[in-house]
Amino acid sequence: MSHTWCIIMAGGLGSRFWPVSVVDCPKQFIDVIGVGRSMLQLTFERFAKLCPREHIIVVTGEQYVERVHEQVPGLLPYQVLGEPLRRNTAPCIAYAASVIAGQDPEATIIVSPSDHAIFRQENFINDMRQAVDTVQRHEWIITLGAQPVRPDTSYGYIQFREQPSLPEVHNLHKVVTFTEKPPVEMARQFIASGEFFWNAGILVWRLPVLRKAYESYLPAIADSFFNLTLTTNHSTLEQVYSQCEAISVDHGIMEKASNVHVLAASFGWSDVETWESLYDVFRHDNAGNAVVNGDVFAYDTRNCVIVVPGSKTVVLEGLDGYIVAASDDTMLVCRRKNEDKIFKFANDVELKKLIDNK
Repeated sequence: MSHTWCIIMAGGLGSRFWPVSVVDCPKQFIDVIGVGRSMLQLTFERFAKLCPREHIIVVTGEQYVERVHEQVPGLLPYQVLGEPLRRNTAPCIAYAASVIAGQDPEATIIVSPSDHAIFRQENFINDMRQAVDTVQRHEWIITLGAQPVRPDTSYGYIQFREQPSLPEVHNLHKVVTFTEKPPVEMARQFIASGEFFWNAGILVWRLPVLRKAYESYLPAIADSFFNLTLTTNHSTLEQVYSQCEAISVDHGIMEKASNVHVLAASFGWSDVETWESLYDVFRHDNAGNAVVNGDVFAYDTRNCVIVVPGSKTVVLEGLDGYIVAASDDTMLVCRRKNEDKIFKFANDVELKKLIDNK
């Protein structure tokens, strides 16, 4: 695995996890699942088992570079790349790939979000090794797919051919289509057909295959980003980002490329994108409550997800199906079924703070 590299994308704002996740310290830097380490730290630890530690590059917003160094000490300067602007995943991957190209032109690159939960670590390592081995023998892009368990409209879906792509790899299939966040009825049809996986957002490809894909489908990004190096000055980097298209790698490349295959993941996976998805994956007490953090006394309270600072004691009575989430200075109490209103709540709070501070 000496030519294996990993790009960890850690630039998201995690706004669905407000008020625990805020702009100054978003979800990837928080212990979302209550294990004592942040999502970024857990992700880095996983990939350190697959490739040399110095082959892991974290791409984040400029404002989070120091936080990455604090959470993962000892990283070299090239291992933490700060983006001056948020431009979605395609530019992010291209930037990191250009840095890798300067050090290892034959690199095999794993691309992963920083804030997803993996529940069976050994299976994850085995699946990733299988994907790496396959792309080193074929000019393919491999994406990881998770078995859907409900018609979730917050995930992307991957349709695949039933026949395996290789006789000896029964869980690898040719991709037919990608569908991003379908309506619930369509998601139900996808699951009933048995022809779809959830898109886990993890990609594996060799550097030459990656470059060819960008040159074919995102030539403007390829022209701008593959000339970047570690010595590129900040003003040039800002100019490249300000002029480039904001587009995801799924829309820009994966939906168009004909050499994409999906490996059916054997590890438990969740993108932990919402409070509801956190409730689904976290262990429940006898009343159906997911108490992730905090000293909680719950009376006649059931089916709630509860996340409060460890220093806080919270007493709850008479709640059924609520989100109870707190930061040091803000508490949210919201029905789980109304989670889509959290954006409005957060905007209202921030607007009031701005007015009060004038």
